Amino acid sequence: MAGTITGPVTFTTAGKRVPAYLQDPLRWPVVGSWHALAAGTHRSRPDDSGDAVPPYVPRDHDAVIRTRLTRAADEGGLVLVVGDSTAGKTRACFEALRAQLPEHRVVAPAGGPDLLTAVEVIGRTAARCVVWLDDLESCLSPDGLEPGLLAELVRLRIPVLATMRHQQFEIFAAPETDSGVRTEHSRTATTGARVLRQLDPVELDRIWSAGELERAGETEDDRIADALAHHGPYGIAEYLAAGPALFQEWHRAARPEGHPRAAALIAAAVDLARTGLRPPYPLDLLTSAHGPYLTAAGGPLLRPEPLDAALTWATRRRHGVTSMLVPTQDPNTWNVFDYLTDHTHTPVPVPDTTWHIALLHTTDSEDLTRLGLHAHDVEPAIAELCYRRAAEAGDTDGMFNLGILLADTGRTDEAEAAYRQAVEAGHPDAMVNFGVLVAASGRRGEAEAICRQAADAGHSKATFNLGNLLAREGRTDDAEAAYRQAADAGHPMATFNLGVLLTEMGRIDEAETAFGRASAPETPATRGRGARQG
Repeated sequence: MAGTITGPVTFTTAGKRVPAYLQDPLRWPVVGSWHALAAGTHRSRPDDSGDAVPPYVPRDHDAVIRTRLTRAADEGGLVLVVGDSTAGKTRACFEALRAQLPEHRVVAPAGGPDLLTAVEVIGRTAARCVVWLDDLESCLSPDGLEPGLLAELVRLRIPVLATMRHQQFEIFAAPETDSGVRTEHSRTATTGARVLRQLDPVELDRIWSAGELERAGETEDDRIADALAHHGPYGIAEYLAAGPALFQEWHRAARPEGHPRAAALIAAAVDLARTGLRPPYPLDLLTSAHGPYLTAAGGPLLRPEPLDAALTWATRRRHGVTSMLVPTQDPNTWNVFDYLTDHTHTPVPVPDTTWHIALLHTTDSEDLTRLGLHAHDVEPAIAELCYRRAAEAGDTDGMFNLGILLADTGRTDEAEAAYRQAVEAGHPDAMVNFGVLVAASGRRGEAEAICRQAADAGHSKATFNLGNLLAREGRTDDAEAAYRQAADAGHPMATFNLGVLLTEMGRIDEAETAFGRASAPETPATRGRGARQG
């Protein structure tokens, strides 16, 4: 038994190395003294005093954010604000935090595993703490923020305030498709989708409302007055963060007497981000990747500047706000200003050379799988190489995704081998797709055995697919039992297919009850019997 404890206390978790910055909650900053730039707010042009953070203009959604944050502080849980890059998400959340929880300690975990550790540390301290997750996607993973941890936050009454760019939100929250490529074929994507489905995000518009513009006009800050006068089609926060100006300056640079090599370096960084390769990027990677962009713009005819001059131009801070290539703690690696990536439209393809350079640079198996996900629809040959390399390194998602890619391209035997490898390696969803593939090949008995094995392991999709398989064979009693089991396990289509089956059996009253409970009604012609559930 310990008496009164004074001084800093370091927490440890059993068998786990706790990063130094997470060890002592009493060393975490107090919200009331935390700075907006430390929270991740975009810089603006400094005023005469050197302050790079303009006065806050209240947003229309402030009351909603603050009410939910107060409730999370009492009951635990996560408040999510979603919007475009430079829409003002981080600033609105920061101001809500300062207004509602000024005495709390704030911790900003660097990723999913650190978030898990932070929750364990908070659970053992009496200090009132709040978790700050700017760019939530960095923590969505089976070893980070997953549904179980979300429930633990509520149990421990830990408030979490998070932001997420629309582009990333759509990647994780995309509706399921027959192939499952965008969500269900990756455990990370599946985890993210399951978390986001439990949240009701606050949507912060990039373009300010009339009321917000009126409130901005009431401030006496020259920077906000300038934004009001000149923002044009852009949002005020967007203009203050210099996003549009930097985007236009980047594209103007690729001309004679401009800065064509710098523009090519930036284009390479933007497209590397679009391949799924995570920043920061070493200078030698940017150097090797930028050549094709420079050639496409005109090459030697542009009289490109030397590399040193190009890097100086690309990394120079504009308007006192930010640069196009953003420095990191390592002087030889660079991030790219996310506004540039988000506003480079996806119909513009990433060159083959950039995909290959990204592949050559990637060695980690999880990074290879992520690269494959981004290439899956647009560069299937690259995706296959990524998945195969990841699978060879023992990554079960790589094995599973390879099976999806091969099945989609009609290479059934190879797909079956990939799925079988993933099943043997313990991938949680591989058996479901394996069963569907075997059923499609006409081996109904083997498919039923696989689906039953997966259903017994707790896979509601497998139970649903088993119902589809049995219904096709006319085994209505068994199909009914399977659909009811899948519905009880929460499968979104099982109740509807049960209604279809009961209708075909002439049990109309029971069918109407099932349809009334269905969470995703469709017409019988589009019901999902036998569709691949990834």
